[in-house]
Amino acid sequence: MVNSQVIGIDLGGTAIKLGRFDRDGNCLQSLTVATPQPSTPEAVLAVMVDAIAQVDPDNQTVALGVGTPGPADAQGRIAKIAINLAGWRDVPLADWLEAKIAKPTIIGNDANCAGLGEAWLGAGRSFQNFIMLTLGTGVGGAIFLNGKLFIGHQGAGGELGLISFNPEGPMCNSGNRGSLEQYTSITAIRRRTGKEPWELGALAAAADQEALTFWQEYGKDLGIGLTSLIYVLTPEAIVIGGGVSASFRFFVPAVKAEIEQRVMPTSRVGLQIIQAELGNAAGMAGAAKLAWQHISESSNMHL
Repeated sequence: MVNSQVIGIDLGGTAIKLGRFDRDGNCLQSLTVATPQPSTPEAVLAVMVDAIAQVDPDNQTVALGVGTPGPADAQGRIAKIAINLAGWRDVPLADWLEAKIAKPTIIGNDANCAGLGEAWLGAGRSFQNFIMLTLGTGVGGAIFLNGKLFIGHQGAGGELGLISFNPEGPMCNSGNRGSLEQYTSITAIRRRTGKEPWELGALAAAADQEALTFWQEYGKDLGIGLTSLIYVLTPEAIVIGGGVSASFRFFVPAVKAEIEQRVMPTSRVGLQIIQAELGNAAGMAGAAKLAWQHISESSNMHL
C-alpha cells in the first residue's frame, strides 16, 4: 500500500469537488462538477459515481472520504441532515457508495473536513488546539483539542455558526433565532447590503468608505461571536476560511479589537487569528485525510 491513494470529496450545494490524494497530501488529480438540481440523494449519488470514475480512471484508490453540508453520525456512515440539499435526511451515503464503488467509505461534516484539511496541510499544522470557522453560504466550524478533531455526542458537535448571537435576530434554518450564521454568512451579507462579499471586498480594496465601514461592523459581530467560543475552548488559534475569508484583511482588525476588549487576557494568551491557507481545496483535502484515517484504523496496519 506504499503508493496507494484515496479520493476526497467535498459535497456542496452548488458544486462537488473531488481530488485524488497520496499519503503526503499531494493532490494528483482533481475535478469539480455541478451539484445536480434538485440535489436529491439519488441524483447526487449518480453524479458522484460518474465523477469518481473520471478522477480514478485506473482504479488506483483504496478508500473514499466525503464531506457533506451537515452532521454525519458518529460512525461516519450516514448524512443525518443537509440543510442546503433537497430531501437529505438520514441518507446512508457511505453504504451507497461502497455498494457502487466497492471501496471503504467514510463521511463527515464539511466544516470538520475543512478543519482536517487545514490541520493536515494548511494553517492549522502548527497547533494542537484550534478552531476553524468557515464563512460561506452558512457558517460551519471545526474544533481541534489536543490534536484531535472533536465531533461531540453522536457526531454532531462543533456547529459553531449556530450559537446564539442575538436572541431577537432573524430566523435560522436550525430553528435558532439570530444565530451567528445570520450575521456572518454570505447569505447574511447579501441580506444586509444587497451585495456579494467579493463586491464589498473589491470596493474596500478601492478605499470605498461605505464598504470599509461594513467590514468593520462585520468584524465586530464576528469578534463578539468568537468571544463565547474563546472562553469555552481557549484555542491557540482561530483559523478563518470560507468564501468571506477573501476579505480577511478588512475585517480582522475589528475582530481582534473586540476580542481584546471582551476576553480576559488569561483566556487568550498567545491567541492567533489567521486566514485559512487551502481555500476551496480544504474540504476535499480533509475528506481525503478522513479516508486515510479510516483505512488505517480499520486495518490497524501501519500505512
